[in-house]
Amino acid sequence: MTYWYEGPLAAFDTETTGVDVETDRIVSAALVVQDGPGSRPRLSRWLVNPGVPVPEAATAVHGLTDDHLARNGRWPAPVMHEIATELAEQATAGRPLVVMNAPFDLTLLDRELRRHRASSLAHWFEATPLLVLDPRVLDKHLDRYRKGRRTLTDLCAHYGVELDGAHDAGADAQASLDLVRAIGRRFAARLERLSPAELHPLQAMWHAAQARGLQAWFARNGTEEAVDPAWPLRPGLPAAA
Repeated sequence: MTYWYEGPLAAFDTETTGVDVETDRIVSAALVVQDGPGSRPRLSRWLVNPGVPVPEAATAVHGLTDDHLARNGRWPAPVMHEIATELAEQATAGRPLVVMNAPFDLTLLDRELRRHRASSLAHWFEATPLLVLDPRVLDKHLDRYRKGRRTLTDLCAHYGVELDGAHDAGADAQASLDLVRAIGRRFAARLERLSPAELHPLQAMWHAAQARGLQAWFARNGTEEAVDPAWPLRPGLPAAA
């Protein structure tokens, strides 16, 4: 019997102008599709001219400059349409979509679609729902008392997954996919009987519980930062349209 973490998966990742999903923009994105462990992955890439300056802090992370994006990037509207179409095709094909910290990448894509296509991400999944696997949520639930950071780099080191070229959308997407497979194998006794369709709503509940715990920790330490419990997509705001 082949369990879901050994079967076909897709993975999505973005690089951006910053960390605010309501105002920042996508500058690059990648989709990796793999039929099984060891099989050759298929990679799609997009480079975007966001139409706004890229802060130096963001360029320091992913290396994409205003000049490079102006010369090589495409306008956002057709790119966002292509990305949403590709993700919808993965759902139709029955491939779960791996997204590390899904509320960031998927919400940012939703806001870009609203901004440039007058459409929400949900519109693309009216026929077939999107099933997301988020390695960050899975790891925090399955190994909740482990200390330390849980960035993609940290998780890859912990699970022995190769991450070659962090902060490149293609490399990060592939690493996220490999990471979900590694988590599935390590916690097979707890995951193998659950399908992606069952895991999707469970992750929404796990993430909400994790958010409440983090919010309580902030409150105890006098931090006013708010933690959004929504997963895998934050609700749309009128200002984002």
